[in-house]
Amino acid sequence: MFFSTCLFALLFAPCQGTNSLTTKKEFLYETAPFPECHASTLLEVQGGLIACWFGGTKEKDPDVGIWIARKSEKGWSTPVEIADGVQSNGKRHPCWNPVLCRVPGKIVLFYKVGPNPDMWWGVRKESTDEGKSWSKAILLPEGFLGPVKNKPISLASGELLCPSSTETPEDPGQWRVHFEKVDSKLSTWVRIVPAAGNPPIEAIQPSILFLGGSKLLALGRSKQGKLFVTQSPDSGDTWSELALLDVPNPNSGTDALTLKDGRHILVYNPVSKGRTPLAVAVSRDGTTWKKFHDLETEPGEYSYPAIIQTSDQKVHILYTWKRKKIAHLELDPTKIP
Repeated sequence: MFFSTCLFALLFAPCQGTNSLTTKKEFLYETAPFPECHASTLLEVQGGLIACWFGGTKEKDPDVGIWIARKSEKGWSTPVEIADGVQSNGKRHPCWNPVLCRVPGKIVLFYKVGPNPDMWWGVRKESTDEGKSWSKAILLPEGFLGPVKNKPISLASGELLCPSSTETPEDPGQWRVHFEKVDSKLSTWVRIVPAAGNPPIEAIQPSILFLGGSKLLALGRSKQGKLFVTQSPDSGDTWSELALLDVPNPNSGTDALTLKDGRHILVYNPVSKGRTPLAVAVSRDGTTWKKFHDLETEPGEYSYPAIIQTSDQKVHILYTWKRKKIAHLELDPTKIP
């Protein structure tokens, strides 16, 4: 097929042709002041896009901070560090898993700070100028992390519903999915925990899909070799017991999105072990998925995708490329089979 020939023949270069599924593929940067990167997030802003990720010597090292780049017609800007884990006593902890979202009047950057996922805590920064400048770090209420990897959704009520999870060894389930509902002023937080199943499914990092009306579906990473799923009939106030889908997962992060035409898109590693290939699948109901495109197939780690749809209907995907770079891919959803 034409899009496959174009994609693999011109790695990280725009594909030409009206029948191309992939309209652009590129790196956010070629060189950076950090040797490793991971866990990117993406948001549409006036004039383009902004992307954030964590970067430093190596995941878990104290020098790992949150970095940002802006895409305009001129391309991606040079990465700049906008958050670090320096505490009031001077001790520095690594930063983790940034998530960008928009609430009325501002953009919010959620992220985590702490020595490891067992002990991290939730932090946010805010921007009122489309991500050009940021507030000081604001601690989330104790016991709340915000969206742990993937984007929150805006509900008809004006609230945000954040897909979250914990990795606490003291918990019998260890890895536990939960959701955090918060008002648009980010002042009143509620934590909602679905039943993990029996035996418990150890799962983290959900993505939330819209099924119509007040019905929602969340799915994501698990230790059981497959994606987990849970559903809500009431805009996230209650959730069904976790179950496993017939979709492989190698204990690696995923992301998913409900398109404006009602279909659902999933970016994932379609294997039970390893983090290659990285692929895209489509679904009508959020539970039955059909893979239609490989983004990466060569040896290496391609992981932790983030996916959004912008106002021009294009689908944008970010992902970690071998822990060295962040890759950006643009898809034309009208060409998705």
